[in-house]
Amino acid sequence: MFSPRSTMPWPLIALFTAGYLAPYLLPTTVGRLDAYLPLSPTQAGAIGSALLLSSASAGFLLASRVDRVGPRALARTGLVLAALGYGAAALTTSLYAVIVGAVVGGFGSGTATTVAATGIAGRPDPHRTTTLGLLGVSALAGVVYLTVPHLGPGHGLPLIALALTAVAVWPLTAALPGRNGRSARDLQATAMPPTCTPLPRPRAGVVLAVTMACWSLAQNSLWGVSGRIGLTQAGLSEATVGAVFAVALGAGLLGVVGAGALGTRLGRALPIGAGTAVIAACIVLSASATDLTSFAAGEIAWNTLYPIVLSYVIGLAAALDPRGRWAVLVGSGSSLGTACGPLTGSLLSAHAGFPAMGAVLAVGLLLIAVPMTAVALRTPSPSRALRLTTVKATEQYRPVA
Repeated sequence: MFSPRSTMPWPLIALFTAGYLAPYLLPTTVGRLDAYLPLSPTQAGAIGSALLLSSASAGFLLASRVDRVGPRALARTGLVLAALGYGAAALTTSLYAVIVGAVVGGFGSGTATTVAATGIAGRPDPHRTTTLGLLGVSALAGVVYLTVPHLGPGHGLPLIALALTAVAVWPLTAALPGRNGRSARDLQATAMPPTCTPLPRPRAGVVLAVTMACWSLAQNSLWGVSGRIGLTQAGLSEATVGAVFAVALGAGLLGVVGAGALGTRLGRALPIGAGTAVIAACIVLSASATDLTSFAAGEIAWNTLYPIVLSYVIGLAAALDPRGRWAVLVGSGSSLGTACGPLTGSLLSAHAGFPAMGAVLAVGLLLIAVPMTAVALRTPSPSRALRLTTVKATEQYRPVA
């Protein structure tokens, strides 16, 4: 079990890494499905969307059940599903088996993410824990992008990486609380008045969940076809594209380190609003790339900013409800947008071309940056929220004279 003021909860960070790895490996997963199976780019993108949609459904179904089932049991179930699903999809060339395996594995990834999100939301500084999780997934994804092109052909290598990650994280789940255990979130909940049981800040939470779905859809519409932009429009080899992705994810590591060091000193509104606007410009640059220089510049700048803004949005969702329910629901909204991204990107690029797709996505990002920034402006910082909660709890239970 984890005390709110204990050292870093590495099992939660490992679960976060295992759950988020599938979206990070989306370009190589979809690209290899397209290259080595009898699938069109749109069909391969649809399989990627099915995987991520299954991941999103796990969050929506399990957001309120983590305490009831127990974090340890739920995390282990998710990791088993991920290992079996991705492993089966990697070891067969049957399209139906690949689709079923991807969907099962995606549900497992989403289950792991749900447990991690609820646990991280109960931490006194969820932003710091989230940045460590993003560091882990960015580093691991970078290693995969550098390694996979040199391991030979086949659609299964990225899926094998996902399955092995789930297996590697399994032993760490022994430190998670069981069904009757008391986690950091439980300890915080006991200090809160009973009136806090319903979801707090419902309007802000709904707005953030909806806009986060659109935000993630825009990001992953480009991410899902980035490999094809590099290979076809920019004329690069798979090894070169993989190297660009690895460098981009490495730059993302530096961005996350900077975000973790900065914390919430600038608040959340500025990083979320301004960061999203700059990301929109990066998407336009990457989608219109015709050579190595422009492709690398767009991908590296975009991947540097993406995890920074994502860490602040996840921290904002955690601040809406210390029990972690909004963190899971907003994360599931993000997964839903992520799930629709590969298919959306494939359809837009097929009918309008990559540059036009980038322009459409950029305009959409600029529009949704406004309500996301508004939610951030109206949500107290973690320290202030903790003080307000303490004051309200004291007033609620103050003895009558």
